[in-house]
Amino acid sequence: MNWPDLIFFRRRVAIAICTCLCLIGIHLHTPPGVTAKPPINQLEIIAELPQGTEVGNIAVTADKRIFCSVHSFYGNTNRAIEILDQQNWQIYPNPDWGKAPEVNPPNWSGLNNTLGIQADGRGNIWFLDNPSPTFSTGRLIAWDTRRNELHKVIYLPLPIITGNAFLNDFAVDVKHEASYIADTSGGADAAFIVVDLKSGLARRILQGSPFTIPEDIDIKIDGRVISLGDAPARIGVNPITIDPAYEWIYFGAMNGKSIYRLRTSDVLNQSLSEQQLSQRVQRYGDKPISDGITADSAGNIYITDITANAIGVTNPEGKYQILYQDNQKLSWPDGLAIGPDGYVYGTVNQLHKSPPLNNGINDAIAPFLIVRFPTLAPSSVGR
Repeated sequence: MNWPDLIFFRRRVAIAICTCLCLIGIHLHTPPGVTAKPPINQLEIIAELPQGTEVGNIAVTADKRIFCSVHSFYGNTNRAIEILDQQNWQIYPNPDWGKAPEVNPPNWSGLNNTLGIQADGRGNIWFLDNPSPTFSTGRLIAWDTRRNELHKVIYLPLPIITGNAFLNDFAVDVKHEASYIADTSGGADAAFIVVDLKSGLARRILQGSPFTIPEDIDIKIDGRVISLGDAPARIGVNPITIDPAYEWIYFGAMNGKSIYRLRTSDVLNQSLSEQQLSQRVQRYGDKPISDGITADSAGNIYITDITANAIGVTNPEGKYQILYQDNQKLSWPDGLAIGPDGYVYGTVNQLHKSPPLNNGINDAIAPFLIVRFPTLAPSSVGR
């Protein structure tokens, strides 16, 4: 090849490379609300945790502190922890409150059975605590992470909860000073509990509605139908979140294929009858059998896809798509929360291998994971 031809060839190669780089740049800068699949290497493992820290749900504060509930299905007494770095953690908020209460003599500090945990963006971590044989009411407990002191306790007695209550997950609405709780209640009695965070008054709504009870579909993971007790698990309303503008509550049954939504203004309107409120429920889109969800400002709903060992997203058009799939790294992804850094944080806890869901046998093997990935659109910080 002579010099003129060589120069021409190099120019053609340079143009081709520039064109490819431009196209890649266009692809990576996906507009908000579009659920383009990010490269798989964007799923990061940020913590690997030992036995005794089988994480449940997760909360990330505005100052980037990460807190998790610890799932009671594994039988240990830890109830809540703070993640310090990739392998270190501490009981949170302290040994009295971060563990199960002492029974003899009874100790009213401590968490009976806590899964739901939320950051409110104002320095408080909220714990949703279930009743126990020695403590018959549910509780919402707020801990001030800046002053390191108890901020508030709201009690949830009968008939706000039922005899078979299981207070699973919840959302905190700081704009309207309210909380919206998903109570799975054995499935047939599944309902929402709406709590006024100022007065502590609460209401039970949509109990046994088509939007809160489970669908008759199996949870099948790695070829096995998951049972709870002697029957295939049927779990009602569980995944729940609120949008960054505090306008919409998104929710669905774990055993369910639909995401629904309700306006916060309708949920808080006590003049609406149950029938009128039911008529205002909107089907937002498709979802898989799922445990946790969270939402960004563009209406993308991020979802833990437990049967596919995956995390996906439902976009504003109602279409569901898997973002990340990994049989080891995402073995029962559980809770999700958006942090102030533009990442979705998630827990992975192998819950289908815990004794209550595995014929009494614990087959889970540490580590239990905290993962994160970038959001597709911005969100508010510290929720």
